[in-house]
Amino acid sequence: MLQEFKKFAVKGNMVDMAVGIVIGAAFTAIVSSLVDDLIMPPLGLLLGGVDFSDLFLVLKAGDPAGPYPTVAAAQEAGAVTWNVGLFANAVLKFLIVAVALFMVVKGVNRLRTREEAAPAAPPAPTRDQELLEEIRDLLKTR
Repeated sequence: MLQEFKKFAVKGNMVDMAVGIVIGAAFTAIVSSLVDDLIMPPLGLLLGGVDFSDLFLVLKAGDPAGPYPTVAAAQEAGAVTWNVGLFANAVLKFLIVAVALFMVVKGVNRLRTREEAAPAAPPAPTRDQELLEEIRDLLKTR
């Protein structure tokens, strides 16, 4: 059983998948920073100074009652909130990751079609085959 697990764990596909997961986690951190630190602040500034991470609706006030300046303050007071801004950030992050993955898959598919489109040249006949062809041709002439 240990040998079976060892064969399974060291297969090329398994290692490739593990590397992909680690790179994906790192890519997620980069995309989160891109959205939270680079895209949303200027977008919020253009929309009148709105901070999307603190864009929320209070469904039920907490103690003390609002208004609350941030989502964290509302949650600390025990308010029930609908975090629209955090959802918008998550949707934007998803779209960026989806576009990036689409570009990667498109590139890989393009490489695969190029490889499939180029047919392999037939191998040159071996010396034995050449001799057999010569014998065949000699027999035909008789």
